[in-house]
Amino acid sequence: MDTAAGTGDVALEVRTLALGDAPGVVPLARDFARQVLRDWGWLPAATADRRAAAEDVLLVVSELVTNACLHAEGPERLRIARGSKVLRLEVVDRGAGQPAPRTPHRAGRPGGHGMFIVQRLCLDWGVERTPGAPGKTVWAELAAPQ
Repeated sequence: MDTAAGTGDVALEVRTLALGDAPGVVPLARDFARQVLRDWGWLPAATADRRAAAEDVLLVVSELVTNACLHAEGPERLRIARGSKVLRLEVVDRGAGQPAPRTPHRAGRPGGHGMFIVQRLCLDWGVERTPGAPGKTVWAELAAPQ
């Protein structure tokens, strides 16, 4: 069974974008996510809350893909899964490192805010690895708009 979330929310729909060595992967991933949100009726947003929820999704996609570009030898794939209560974003990368919010977080300094933003906007996030395989999947879950 494919789940949209670690909470056991069954995925109603899944979309995947291969990134690999494509130029401009961050805008490409963001545009793909925007189209998925349109297809699923999140955009155009009918209320300010729904618009904010959609913008949070786009920001988290940007942060996860940027993090893979800067720290993980580049992203390979973006997966977006929609459950009834949760939207799950996954970025598969080639890196061996472990993403973490920079501690202590220094709001006034440039850089180092990506995973802090993900942590603040998401219900949960984490890293999954396949034993014996290179790379990892960094995932984040946001509440689906009601």
